[in-house]
Parts: sequence; C-alpha cells; structure tokens
Amino acid sequence: MVVALIVSVSACGFRLRGTQQLPESINQVYIASQFAHMPMQRALEQRLSVYQLQNVTQTQAQQDPRTVTIYLQPEELERRLLSVFATGQVAEYELIFSIPYTVQFADQEAIASRIEVLREYQDDPDEVLAKSRELDLVLTEMRNEAADRMIRLLSSQYQSQITFN
Repeated sequence: MVVALIVSVSACGFRLRGTQQLPESINQVYIASQFAHMPMQRALEQRLSVYQLQNVTQTQAQQDPRTVTIYLQPEELERRLLSVFATGQVAEYELIFSIPYTVQFADQEAIASRIEVLREYQDDPDEVLAKSRELDLVLTEMRNEAADRMIRLLSSQYQSQITFN
C-alpha cells in the first residue's frame, strides 16, 4: 500500500518544495553589484556552494559563455509600524528586506526580478545595545533567505527563458 502511494506520487512529478534541481548547464555564477563587497553579495557567494555552484570572477565569466550572471541592485530595508507601547514608543516593527536583481543567462534576455523577505521585530527601548545586535542578526538571516530564494529561482527563470525563446 505504501509502496503504491509513493510510486503514484513520484510518477505524477511531485517533488518536495525546495528540492527542484538546477539544470546541469547552470554550474557557474558571476555576481555583479554596484558596490564592492555589498552584504547581499557576500551572502549570495556563501550560499552558492550549498547548491554546488561555482562563484567565478568577471574574467572567468567572460571566457565561459555558459556562466549565469546575477546583477544585484542596492538592497532596501523598510520598517512598518505594527504596535506601540502605552507611552507612545514603538513596540514592534515589520521589517521588509527587498533586493532587486537581474539574471542573465547565456545568449538570453535579462530577467529583472525582486525578492522580499518579511520579519516581525520587537523593539525594547531599555535594551538598545542588545536590540541593535539582534537587528544585525535578523538582517543577516534575511539576506541568507533572500540568497537561497534567488538561487532556487534560477531553475524556473531558466525554464521560462527556454519556453519563450
């Protein structure tokens, strides 16, 4: 019974979310940004190895036409007020981290996209130093999540390029 269920589910093409494999033609990525050593660029470079992708230099990218190029735009962080204390001080924010980017596959048109990551952040005016460090950790986590999403989206963006061309 269990074997029949597993066979029928896998036969229809079902995959767990996040397990979509990148095409074999995508194995080298060049990351370009307006600002050198931008935090999002560093996060993306660190996450590439998890997906067995090689981070290449601009020179290497120009030599190999199969290299995928990701152009990062400046990241944005917006705070939306969620609640206040009785004293009128802010108690809770919604942090909205967004990163616009463009993906360029070999001999294809560039695809512009944007990723947003949301988090709720509780502020405590009595613990300013601790909350400052916590905010840095939350931002790092949000950048890592955005980098993971960006890499996972490469597969569907690649498929859409093939379909439309």
